Amino acid sequence: MTKIDDVARLARVSTATVSRALRGLPTVSEATRARVLAAAEQLGYTASPSASRLAGGRTGAVAVVVPQITRWFFGTVVDAAEETLREAGYDLLLYNLGDRESNRRQLLRTTNLHKRADALMLVATPLAPAEVATVAQLRLPGVTVSSGAAVPGWPSVRIDDVGAARAATEHLLSLGHHRIAHLAGDASAELSFTTHLDRRHGYRQALLAAGRTPDPRLDVEAEFTVDGGSWATGELLSRGEPPTAIFAACDEMAMGAMSALRSAGLRVPQDVSVIGLDDHDLASAVGLTTVAQPAASHGRLAAGLLLDPLENRARPTATTSIVLPTRLVVRESTGPPRTG
Repeated sequence: MTKIDDVARLARVSTATVSRALRGLPTVSEATRARVLAAAEQLGYTASPSASRLAGGRTGAVAVVVPQITRWFFGTVVDAAEETLREAGYDLLLYNLGDRESNRRQLLRTTNLHKRADALMLVATPLAPAEVATVAQLRLPGVTVSSGAAVPGWPSVRIDDVGAARAATEHLLSLGHHRIAHLAGDASAELSFTTHLDRRHGYRQALLAAGRTPDPRLDVEAEFTVDGGSWATGELLSRGEPPTAIFAACDEMAMGAMSALRSAGLRVPQDVSVIGLDDHDLASAVGLTTVAQPAASHGRLAAGLLLDPLENRARPTATTSIVLPTRLVVRESTGPPRTG
């Protein structure tokens, strides 16, 4: 089988020059390009994308960093990104931080990412100011997904978390609810990404616009998990008069809330309505009303933004910010408050 080294020997150039010539890069003279093309045709050589990249000193891999791969949103983003990258001939190098800040610091301090990957995708990964500078110094094409750090020179893919949370709360208000609780993310978590702050802000915006003062007793922080939502709901019920509706900052928390309410003998939605945010794969199965976001589109679009500079197409600019649409999906878990 003919290799790129064979073409280089016949054309009397380096393998890197063969790679550049076959990719049509402008750094190769026309005379050299013609000699390389003639040698490749004579030997019947066709460059694979991976061989071309390796010959040019590239890894053919994209590093993707996520806080916790077992969470539905992160897993969906990674799966869609991997499919898009694989179709273009790239491998995905996954760094799962396991919700540990020390893992993030270790990754940035000791791993030569620029030698392991050609580009970097940060999914909802918060960075300290010094770490932002470290990432920028890698001089890799990069993209941020969902909330997290803003890296100079990198585009982003996200939703309007404030607007999505406002829409969820407005749905409950439109049904006639006044005592609306909020299950928020845990600000004390080691890798507390900023999504929960934006969603809490949207919740409060909607209440204030409706003439309602947010009640701190109806705002509980917990993990973005089913168990977290269950615990937070139990905490709400222990504070006295239960809310008539709950807006959970993610669908996993909402599912936990529904379970805890039923365990307490309360009906959903007759006694307490519940709405989430995401449109988790199981949301339809449990009848959860939610504000849907296109999780897979985050991964596909972010991967596309990385492929542009990697494949020498138009490079996205730092101002490239793709804000994906969200939509209210009404199911069985919300209804008017009980009268009397």
